[in-house]
Formats: sequence, structure tokens, C-alpha cells
Amino acid sequence: QVTLVESGGGLVQAGGSLRLSCVASGGTFSRYAMGWFRQAPGKEREFVAGIIRRGGSTPYADSVKSRFTISRDNAKSTVYLQMNSLKPEDTAVYYCAADRVLHNIRVRAPESWGQGTQVSVAS
Repeated sequence: QVTLVESGGGLVQAGGSLRLSCVASGGTFSRYAMGWFRQAPGKEREFVAGIIRRGGSTPYADSVKSRFTISRDNAKSTVYLQMNSLKPEDTAVYYCAADRVLHNIRVRAPESWGQGTQVSVAS
């Protein structure tokens, strides 16, 4: 089981950018598909983006397409979420997830979850 630690959250103005990072430890990072979720108060945890081990498939939620980009650096055991043109509705706790199969992440059943990092977007 891999341990995940997110960082990079904060408070930004609408239209601004943030880059989230998730560092994995305790496993072979290159063997895991990775994903990002977010959860706003009173709402279900929402899939945001995913990336397979080789990085060849990167699905996104419709609400973030063209604004967010997921990437990974296997040498650093890190997955990133570059968030541009942020909107107030992007405000949420963002969670990193890992599983050997991307589908397991998509259905909210990953092997591992991070503790989350808060992203707040002011209007």
C-alpha cells in the first residue's frame, strides 16, 4: 500500500492558478495509476482527473477540461495537477488517489487516498 501526501493548495483569486503535488511513498510509483478528486462541503467526492502508469490516458471531468492538466514524474514519485483559470466553484478539498488500475480510481475505490489539500478560489 502506498502513502500519499498532497500539497500546493491555498487561496487564490478567480482566474488564478495553482499547482498541486502528490508525493507517493511505500510503493513503486511507476506501477500505479493516479488520480485527483475534490470534495466541496455538502457534496459528493468528485473525480477530477486521472493518469495511467505510462501517462498515455488522462481523463478529466467535463467541468475542468481545458483548464486543468494532470501529469506525473515517476522519477520523483509525484503526480501534479496544474489548475488554471480557477473559478469559485473549484473551491474544495483536493485528494490524491492511487491504484494499479485506473478504473478502480474512477469508481472511487482506489488502493490509497491522500489526506487532502484545501483549494479556495475567491470571487
